[in-house]
Amino acid sequence: MTSDIRVPEDLWEGDTEGVITAWLVDDGATVAQGDLIAEMMVEKAQYEIEAPVSGRLVIAKEEDEVVAKGAVIATVET
Repeated sequence: MTSDIRVPEDLWEGDTEGVITAWLVDDGATVAQGDLIAEMMVEKAQYEIEAPVSGRLVIAKEEDEVVAKGAVIATVET
């Protein structure tokens, strides 16, 4: 079973897109629910993305990619 990791719709105000600045966990690594896995930058503000569930991380968007709210950036295989 897989769970999508999406950019939260309420992470920032407005329709501005963000950029994934860093993946804190490697593709294929095991993560625990609540682990910080990525950082995003939106208009000079840094945001952190957490793993919603425990399992194996599969990265879908690379560092420096522009992403919109609601975009799937990775999945976790449980």
